[in-house]
Amino acid sequence: MPNNAWVTLATNDSYALGALVLAKSLKSVNTVYPIIVLVTDGVTTAMRDTLKEVFNNVESVDLYDSKDSEKLSLIKRPELGVTFTKLCCWKLTSFEKCVFLDADTLVLHNCDDLFDREELSAAPDVGWPDCFNSGVFVFVPSNETYSKLIEYANTNGSFDGGDQGLLNSYFSDWRNLPARHLPFVYNTSISTAYSYLPAFKKFEADIKIIHFLGSLKPWQINFNFEQNVVANLPSEYQHLTKYFSLWWKIFAESIHPALKPEMSGLAATFARIKLGEPKQPDIESWHKGEIDYLGIDSFSNILQKIEDTMEKKIEKPLESVTSETVPQVETKPKTSTTSKSSSSKTSTKKAKK
Repeated sequence: MPNNAWVTLATNDSYALGALVLAKSLKSVNTVYPIIVLVTDGVTTAMRDTLKEVFNNVESVDLYDSKDSEKLSLIKRPELGVTFTKLCCWKLTSFEKCVFLDADTLVLHNCDDLFDREELSAAPDVGWPDCFNSGVFVFVPSNETYSKLIEYANTNGSFDGGDQGLLNSYFSDWRNLPARHLPFVYNTSISTAYSYLPAFKKFEADIKIIHFLGSLKPWQINFNFEQNVVANLPSEYQHLTKYFSLWWKIFAESIHPALKPEMSGLAATFARIKLGEPKQPDIESWHKGEIDYLGIDSFSNILQKIEDTMEKKIEKPLESVTSETVPQVETKPKTSTTSKSSSSKTSTKKAKK
């Protein structure tokens, strides 16, 4: 069997959550290749230990930042500067060929055939199809290529401030080589679903890799485990509910039990939460200013609590609800004072007669 590998990157514990779910999704579709994760100093020791239980190799790399805030502000993603660290994947020279996957991707079907592709094979970017999206790409590890990429980055930078602009400039012949164009189903971004919904519905069954592209990540969405539904997904993403739900299903079953409080960011928060139990009100959190606007302290939950109290119903634990399930307050039409007065006078006259 060829000495190939899947590769992803985690620069902090929150993105490591995505990397863990990604690895589990790869294993669930029976890939025959090992899975490698590159980690920076932003990933805690506790999280590294958890990663070692899931990945075949955990490789430490130095953080490399474009520091190009001006260009990054144009795409409203200032955090993407650190994705230059992705270039370190070319240093994995113990492998013949690799496929890089962003930590916010989820594999739905076996994609081992990607290793039959040449470098640099990638799918078109939904925002500008003459460019490829760097969330999924085939590459051949090489110290020479790595050195040239770093030199190019230091000399020319990136037209978008992130790794995608740099890689598109360096591998500029991609647009003229159809053989390197991966079908869109190998990197289907969630933004496609609402920008061209008819095509998404027609080809949805063929999607192999879903990419949670953009600032909205699965681990930032509330999930109601009692009802098994995503709780606060924006309306434009509602038709993608099953993909967010799948991510959470893998997370709850395979990842959450391994999380530890000494991790950082969202990983530490999730480690302290017992999934499946509704969160109880905490007055101390209110005093500290720790208000759960999307959960128990949301407007819809507060409104429901008021209605339950007014109607003297038996109090039940509050659950996260979507905007679609926000209870509507019934407004009864006011009885006209004039009508009552007229009716009274008419009755009096009839009585006298």
